[in-house]
Amino acid sequence: MTLAIVHGYLLEGSGSNLWTRCVVEALCRRGHNVQLVCQEPHPERYDCIAEAHRYGLDGSVETLFTREVSAAYPGRCVMHKPQLGDTLPVFVWDKYEEFSNPVPMIDLPDAEIERYIERNVRVVVDVVRRQRVTAIHANHAALMLEVARRTSEETGVPYAVMPHGSELEYALKKDQRFNRMATKALASAGRVFVHGAEMRRRVETIVPDVPNIASKFSVLPLGVHTWQFEPVPRERRREKIGKLLVSLAHKPRGRRPEQLEQMLARARAATSAAGMRDAFTSIEYDTKAPDADVEDKLSQLDWEHDAVMLYVGRLISAKGVQSGLAALPELMAADPGVRFVLVGHGPLREPMELFLWALEHGERALVEQIVANGRLLEGDPEGGEAARELGKVRAYFDDLEREGRLDDYFAKAKEHVRSERVIFTGYLTHQELQHLFPCCDVGIFPSVVKEAGPLVFLEALASGCFPLGTYFAGMKASIDGISDMLPPDIVDAMKLNPMDTTADIVRNVTRALHFGVRYKDVLSRTAQERFDWMSVAAKLARELEAISLQPA
Repeated sequence: MTLAIVHGYLLEGSGSNLWTRCVVEALCRRGHNVQLVCQEPHPERYDCIAEAHRYGLDGSVETLFTREVSAAYPGRCVMHKPQLGDTLPVFVWDKYEEFSNPVPMIDLPDAEIERYIERNVRVVVDVVRRQRVTAIHANHAALMLEVARRTSEETGVPYAVMPHGSELEYALKKDQRFNRMATKALASAGRVFVHGAEMRRRVETIVPDVPNIASKFSVLPLGVHTWQFEPVPRERRREKIGKLLVSLAHKPRGRRPEQLEQMLARARAATSAAGMRDAFTSIEYDTKAPDADVEDKLSQLDWEHDAVMLYVGRLISAKGVQSGLAALPELMAADPGVRFVLVGHGPLREPMELFLWALEHGERALVEQIVANGRLLEGDPEGGEAARELGKVRAYFDDLEREGRLDDYFAKAKEHVRSERVIFTGYLTHQELQHLFPCCDVGIFPSVVKEAGPLVFLEALASGCFPLGTYFAGMKASIDGISDMLPPDIVDAMKLNPMDTTADIVRNVTRALHFGVRYKDVLSRTAQERFDWMSVAAKLARELEAISLQPA
């Protein structure tokens, strides 16, 4: 059996990129041959990829490399990269190394969308025919699903799809063009993989007119490479961080310390939200790289004794990073040993660094201004929402004020919050994260939008880092999926109320730091038994084989 996986984006990063990378690795470890179509600019970094080819707009094919892979991969992955031009349709705006014009797909005209689909179809059809592919798996229910449908129509090879939360929220809900396209393609799909009941409900609600879709659903849980993420005792944390630093040694770097100081100075001098926004965007650096001084920052922590909180994800308001930072005055007042490490990139980074500076220096009016204009300051990367403020933090402040505690909050902030206790690392890959997760005590993932399945939750679990997540959608499914293996009060501490996220971070982090260390090994064993990628890949392969054997 030869499988094709079509994915419109990269292998590096989180979300569907991470899902694709991990599934391909696990399939190859299980001996399956995989034809992978994606836009990864550095395929040589992934040791399961045996060959990589680039397909020109003129029909030419360039072999990037052919190599032997480790004996750990009895199966072979061959990567195929269609050239697409300068424009890349995306769900949420981001920078892409090889695309000068990434555009939210809902903003693209029909002709541009059609050109993108046709260029992908041309390559996928060629791959399916030449490599004798028996089944196709499409990542995302927008665009790549249509590519799979047209390829199947031309070749007769069946296809399945894994919808992710991004296209449901940012494409299918917002633009009927993509909804109609998905409805047609889902109707012909052999399987529709979902992470759990919540994701199934969202698909049925957002794309309600697919005939017989109930018979197509198959639950395919998220996974984690449990061999990569293993707990370490506190006395070995510094050794583990040493391995992280080694992995950083030759990596290109992003922001420099003096750029932070320049940005803060300009932003503090700004007289309007627009002026602040200009200050944030005035510094240029590679956002998808670790900070130039990340080694120095990480060395400031006392890894054997500090209580380390971790956030991993894009630094945008939709991911809720602002709720974790807003909780710091209470957390640091209760435990001076609390430290917060934030890993990732995104347009809310600079506004949140100014927010942190304002908390530390007692600049209450500046804090309030950032909260009131946070969505505007980040540039609204989700694509056109009307809100300006950071709503969850604003609601938290309103609750404190009603209770007569807001003055005390800002007093605690000035007394206890210190910027050196909060580490923004910049962008790290899983080469570094596999070492960082086990050295942290609590992971917080307070997304304010419903996500299909946050993989970072499982990585924290496998590492023995006590995970807290917003209790809805895919995060709820992950928490509920382990609830029978842990005491009820431990499970409750993982849940963040979607309506009261910051207050729950304050309450639950304190609880998790108190008892979480006793459950490190239990959390890790739970991940091994329920969520290892090898078992996920095995089910995916069985289901794809099943649809390949069905009569046409």
